Amino acid sequence: MWNKLKQIKALQAYKKSENYGDFAILKSDLLGAKVNPTVEAKLQHVVGYHPLINLEELSKYPQGTFGREYAEHMRKNNLKPFNISPELEDVARRNVFALRYVVTHDIFHLLLGFDTSYAGEIGVLAFAAAQNYSKSLKISLLLAKFLYPIIAPKQRQAIFANLKKGLELGNKAQFLLGYRFEEHWKEPINEIRTRLGLPQIHNPEYSPKFIPV
Repeated sequence: MWNKLKQIKALQAYKKSENYGDFAILKSDLLGAKVNPTVEAKLQHVVGYHPLINLEELSKYPQGTFGREYAEHMRKNNLKPFNISPELEDVARRNVFALRYVVTHDIFHLLLGFDTSYAGEIGVLAFAAAQNYSKSLKISLLLAKFLYPIIAPKQRQAIFANLKKGLELGNKAQFLLGYRFEEHWKEPINEIRTRLGLPQIHNPEYSPKFIPV
């Protein structure tokens, strides 16, 4: 109980942190998301791995590179990278699943071709559930499958289409959570997708189409 109280206080303290990743990783740590043992073994080489992501620098890379496409995706959607402060290094090392799932979430959106709508979010969630990262993600997917069509009824068709697509991609792709994406910013994004067993995408921001709420 005492540890939970300390986690809650830390979460409140970092709620307005400039590093969005601080709040996200503390929230995940507080909720106690447990990684599957087989997945944890695959993540040992990324324990504590969270290089600073600088969108300004990535935007200078040539068009079509992974880094440039990621920077454009983030700016189009008014997003900031989930960087982690040095003060939370102990949490980052202790909970490698929370660390990498938080840091790579927007990268998954880009590579999988899912936008940031409810329909896009369930696509990424379905992918992660299919890759068997954690039982908690499968539970979250069941809840999202029920709630998202109610919250965003105009996206209902896209929600179920992306649910199916995310599951299919997750079963076919390589293990993404343990990939050191941050070492490949300068490479063509199409090569990254091919290497990871993902299909090529011509316009990831709007594939598939959906009608906003």
